Amino acid sequence: MIHAADIREWRNRNVVDPKGHKIGVLEAIYVDTTTDEPAMATVRTGLPTRHQLAFVPLDEAIVGPDYVKVSYDKALVKKAPAIGMDDILPAGAEEAIFRHYDLPYQPGAGGERQLARR
Repeated sequence: MIHAADIREWRNRNVVDPKGHKIGVLEAIYVDTTTDEPAMATVRTGLPTRHQLAFVPLDEAIVGPDYVKVSYDKALVKKAPAIGMDDILPAGAEEAIFRHYDLPYQPGAGGERQLARR
């Protein structure tokens, strides 16, 4: 289990895939609003002049001394829905992220978001 208190230390760590290939640099953590547990991370990818933030789930993530290893292949993450460096995830775009990774999407009973940035 990943503890929410630990996630502040992850920022700017390398994010790697199961084979150890660097995907990018961790920018932010999004928690599941129903459990307040880390659910997704945004990873800074792209060229230095054209960075974007790609979303990757944190299920089965392993935290090392200077990296966060996710259970998804680099190619899949690079094709994931992304936002600009200064953008905010629109509520309507959440479902596409979950669909990209074949994960169930469960907004709140009143239509509340499933993800919140920490």
